[in-house]
Amino acid sequence: MAAIGRFQKDDEIFHAKVVDGELFRLRGDVFGSPSFDKKPTPRKGVKTLVPVAPSKIIAVGVNYLDHAREMNRELPKEPLIWLKAPTSLLPDGGKIEIPFPRHRTDYEAELAMVIGRKIRNVSPTQAPRYIFGYTAAQDISDRTVQKADGQFARAKSFDTFTPLGPFVETMLDPADLSIQQYQNGHLRQNSNTSQLIFKPADIVSFVSTNMTLLPGDVILTGTPSGVGPIQSGDKLEVRIQGLAPLMNTVK
Repeated sequence: MAAIGRFQKDDEIFHAKVVDGELFRLRGDVFGSPSFDKKPTPRKGVKTLVPVAPSKIIAVGVNYLDHAREMNRELPKEPLIWLKAPTSLLPDGGKIEIPFPRHRTDYEAELAMVIGRKIRNVSPTQAPRYIFGYTAAQDISDRTVQKADGQFARAKSFDTFTPLGPFVETMLDPADLSIQQYQNGHLRQNSNTSQLIFKPADIVSFVSTNMTLLPGDVILTGTPSGVGPIQSGDKLEVRIQGLAPLMNTVK
């Protein structure tokens, strides 16, 4: 496989392999051993959805060296994780809605992992075989709520606060990828996944010792330095080397 997307035409939802903009419909279990149609599916009337439907979304905080320095934070000894509501998911091209316009609400560009097999208690050495692939994400955050609550779940789980996609790249080495955030065409975040404190395999291993991960579950690996506020009318774009860009607007 390579780039895999999830699509809808009328009432039908299906996965497909994306090759040069054409869709080759997947037959069978996307997390198993699927086959693909040899002829592309016409794109007319096809809507791009978030690439997976996870049972849960796990986010990791303070996981880039440059971001930790930016906040004057000590480096964590183990991954700092929390859960985000799956109802916060938003597809590529969707509109981010700010629930409280007077609050500070920030963008956060992130590399996301998609789990491909059920996992519980795996080592970092074993973990890569359970990763289905990678995609781009935003971890939109209401800082006013975050500060008031003292924890992250509500501040990061409002509807539309987790843009994800557009596709999952199943053949990608995450070790050394540029990661960038553009806001209205201006570069705001510019880093590299080599800055990750805890690497993807370490994160998967750690999370699996605390909860069972299921196929389709999503883990956001953290954001680099340069986090900043958004407002109505903004155009946001996450560009990660080797992935299709994730583009969203702010309502």
